[in-house]
Amino acid sequence: MASECGFTNQYKDLQKLSDTNKNLTIIGVPCNQFGGQESGDSSQIKTFCERNYGVNFLLTEKIDVKGSKQHPLYQWLTDKEQNGKTNSTVRWNFQKYLINKEGNLVDYFYSITKPFSSKIIKHL
Repeated sequence: MASECGFTNQYKDLQKLSDTNKNLTIIGVPCNQFGGQESGDSSQIKTFCERNYGVNFLLTEKIDVKGSKQHPLYQWLTDKEQNGKTNSTVRWNFQKYLINKEGNLVDYFYSITKPFSSKIIKHL
């Protein structure tokens, strides 16, 4: 996720999705690896998201989602040997990963897939 990305307006629908689906937990993961679009620190990011999009779902610290310093969460999300489902590559900000309540990877969706897309909603 990134504050200066063309997909940043998805924060609003992600918050709506969080508000309307109490069995769903949304976790935003800020990253500055795509066009330097998330340059702020954690406090600045949180304030921006709250003020501009009403975000109150969990936002993690800014992490690397690819490359040699890839966070272990994204190592699991993108590696079939670890997640048991599929390999993927994080292509841009606002790529979404859906994990079920048992902790299994269900699917992933590229940035162009909006939060209320039928591709996502069918899994909820």
